[in-house]
Amino acid sequence: MLFAIRLSKLLLQVASSRASDHAVIRPQTLPLFTNLFAITFFIFAVYFIFQAWHIDMTAWLASAGIIGIAVGFAAKDTLANLFSGVFIMADTPYKIGDYIVLDDGTGLRGKVTSIGIRSTRLLTRDDVEVTIPNAIMGNSKVVNESGGPYPKYRIRVAVGVAYGVDIDKVKSILLTIAEENEAVCHDPEPRVRFRTFGASSLDFELLCWVDNPELRGRVVDMLNSTIYKLFLQEGVEIPYSKQDLYIKEFPGQTD
Repeated sequence: MLFAIRLSKLLLQVASSRASDHAVIRPQTLPLFTNLFAITFFIFAVYFIFQAWHIDMTAWLASAGIIGIAVGFAAKDTLANLFSGVFIMADTPYKIGDYIVLDDGTGLRGKVTSIGIRSTRLLTRDDVEVTIPNAIMGNSKVVNESGGPYPKYRIRVAVGVAYGVDIDKVKSILLTIAEENEAVCHDPEPRVRFRTFGASSLDFELLCWVDNPELRGRVVDMLNSTIYKLFLQEGVEIPYSKQDLYIKEFPGQTD
């Protein structure tokens, strides 16, 4: 048994060191498989020892089955979290350091700080750590903002200008603002799209990338501030809701 446990541990370590990003056995899942193999070999060793001593294990197995059913009903939530934790570690939809958004109606967004067997911990932008059971993580849609071929994140800044404004001038201003911002990536390069003719404005969208999703709020604030200041300097009108009041007639005056 000890030889089998040590040999399996050695083989798992070699497999994890040579594993690709999408392999089942990776450094993140190595402790899980090491423990599973050790428990399996221990159970087989105990079974063969009882067989060598000619001890009938039928009654023991029946009792273990009944106890297992009782424990399963009593701790179904805990077991659901444990199995979900195993599947999360094996499938790795996210990893420690990723920014994820939990699409369960709350829109919770944060950085993954810990992935355990029972729960996953997120650090929100308010510096509040939230512990989420793995059963909820496994049954919810999770948007991994750090996933994909690289960790860069695209931000969108919507801008509306008044009708009659030179659209080429607007595009040039927006591109200049994005290119001069040090937090904006130059690869992929920023771009501007003229989206639609609005009810009272021409709607543009500035698309640019940042190195990390954590920078999204800060960069959007800087871009919005610079856009507003530069539009004022260049005389580009930003429309806003207006209401005109027409008085049909004045009421008669009394003494």
